[in-house]
Amino acid sequence: MNWYISIVIKYPLITAMIQFAILGTLGEFISRWIIQKKIHNPFTTLEIIWKMTEWAILAILIKYAFVGYQGFIDGLINHKYLPEISGFGRSLALSVSMNLQFGLLLVIFHRILDNLFKKDKNWENIDKGLLSLIWFWIPAHTITFMLPKPLQIGLAAIWSVALGFILGFFNRKKIKLK
Repeated sequence: MNWYISIVIKYPLITAMIQFAILGTLGEFISRWIIQKKIHNPFTTLEIIWKMTEWAILAILIKYAFVGYQGFIDGLINHKYLPEISGFGRSLALSVSMNLQFGLLLVIFHRILDNLFKKDKNWENIDKGLLSLIWFWIPAHTITFMLPKPLQIGLAAIWSVALGFILGFFNRKKIKLK
């Protein structure tokens, strides 16, 4: 584990990009496997490259948000807009503020990148993506922010795999109902 932490500390953006490129794309694979009820390659090589690039770009934004929103919470505390908080309370405040501000933009930007590749204007179910900020990302990032800083981005990338599982099952149920 020490080797991982030292690499993450030395190369924070590159390691964030690599972790999200792999795990975020894996989450999309898993979602498709569950929806289609078979393990196969649901994407073309070009789509995989695009998805990995997309997740790498999102990773940079996420890494900056993780750092920036910690400063945001510090600023609110220093100006007495929030009480002195630590532990779970600080992690929750950080997660809520980040997801309800930056998270909205990230979900929309992610969809824009998806649409850009497909040359599409698909905004179907964007409301479900935005709602995932409340029911999934706020609790997930609350746990994430309780970890030491070098482990946070790695867990955030792992959460994208977990969300792939959840969305796969949700969409599979939805398809069954038709």
